Amino acid sequence: MQKSNVPNPAKAEQSYPRFSLSSLGFGPPAPSKDPLPPPPPAVEVLPCEEESSEPKSKVEPIVIDDGLTLLKGRVSTFDVFGVANSDLVPGKYEGGLKLWEGSLDLVKKLHSEIEEGVLMLRGKRVLELGCGHGLPGIFAGLKGAAVIHFQDFNAEVLRSLTIPNVTVNLKKELNQQQPLLTSKTSTSITADVRFFAGDWNEIHQLLPYVCSADQRKATNGGLEEKSCDGYDVILMAETVYALSSLHCLYELIKRCMHRPSGVVYMAGKKHYFGVGGGTRQFVNLVEEDGILTACLLAEVADGSSNVREVWKFMFK
Repeated sequence: MQKSNVPNPAKAEQSYPRFSLSSLGFGPPAPSKDPLPPPPPAVEVLPCEEESSEPKSKVEPIVIDDGLTLLKGRVSTFDVFGVANSDLVPGKYEGGLKLWEGSLDLVKKLHSEIEEGVLMLRGKRVLELGCGHGLPGIFAGLKGAAVIHFQDFNAEVLRSLTIPNVTVNLKKELNQQQPLLTSKTSTSITADVRFFAGDWNEIHQLLPYVCSADQRKATNGGLEEKSCDGYDVILMAETVYALSSLHCLYELIKRCMHRPSGVVYMAGKKHYFGVGGGTRQFVNLVEEDGILTACLLAEVADGSSNVREVWKFMFK
């Protein structure tokens, strides 16, 4: 916001086409009037003492499952972006301030995978894409991940919501008295926790664990059997809503997955009516490429939204 002037929601609506919750799960597509603005540059967001304090709004407990409760803050889109009553403003705000159902579905499934002995996060490198509140990545940190890197389109989301959420949860668990700091500025934190903002087409330039072009080299229609020191686990919830972004998201995943044992957990709606994407569209893209295998882990039809799913992807 500029100076002390209150932004005009009507003006914001004219400048940026908006989608409401109904357009992400139900209803007709919202019209797009103007070309999208260019994405913000990819940057690493470094926590500072002021930003790393607990969320300015009231901290709310979120009961995930029996014996598992996480904490989250609540931040207004109007306070941060000057946009009222909107879940998505393409090119400006990608919905990171809202706690989407898929984020909770993903944490629940990760919890059950660990309880059943299928998944181990201790000592692993974890990347959460489109993190928003960051609850799946926070859960990975609580389960002993050695590296937890959070990515969101908006640096403002990371500063105002993700970093405070990470701090209040991990600080509580580790009984720390100081704010959360990245590995660049502190050696006292037990995990390497970092935050990256930017578009999926560019963010790989900043992420530290990315496969080189040689490691991803195609031969005879497939990938060479080369190891790649990428992320062991990639997490993403409600990231596949826009059909136009699925390809660049998938390419980023292939750049970042550890070869040959990396795994991706994806939660989202089966179909996002009005914006074209969905879990099934992403799965179709993966299956057509033929590099990863897809496994449906859960289907959720609780009436709170369109049917939701949780999927796992691994190298064949």
